Amino acid sequence: MTTFFFEDTEPIVIEERTRTWLHHIISSEGKKPGDLQYIFCSDDYLLQVNRDYLQHDYYTDIITFDYVKGQTISGDIFVSLQRISDNAAVLGQDFDRELHRVLAHGVLHLCGYKDKTEAEISEMRFKEDYYLARRDLII
Repeated sequence: MTTFFFEDTEPIVIEERTRTWLHHIISSEGKKPGDLQYIFCSDDYLLQVNRDYLQHDYYTDIITFDYVKGQTISGDIFVSLQRISDNAAVLGQDFDRELHRVLAHGVLHLCGYKDKTEAEISEMRFKEDYYLARRDLII
């Protein structure tokens, strides 16, 4: 089951079809959806999570905590709505597109994709673009 929570930020509407699309990504990667919690929050809230749990002292748009068991994808995915808004403006992207990119990014991490090396970043971007292009076809 995929659930959406809001901490230290105003709630936004997350449509049911977004959940369907996220589950499609998981199944397309040969996995099964388990318990996914998206926690939407402010920059400051996510910065504190980053400091407390990862000992990193910088802002980020997403932090994913992996609880995957076998082929079942589960995890807590923290997403800064402020950072998404800022990144969308810098990149000249629509907020919803950037939001969906980050939502897919978290799921792809749980499916086993990394983004530390240039090759991994390239593969992650390819997968994000692939699923974003199919988003409106799926949902």
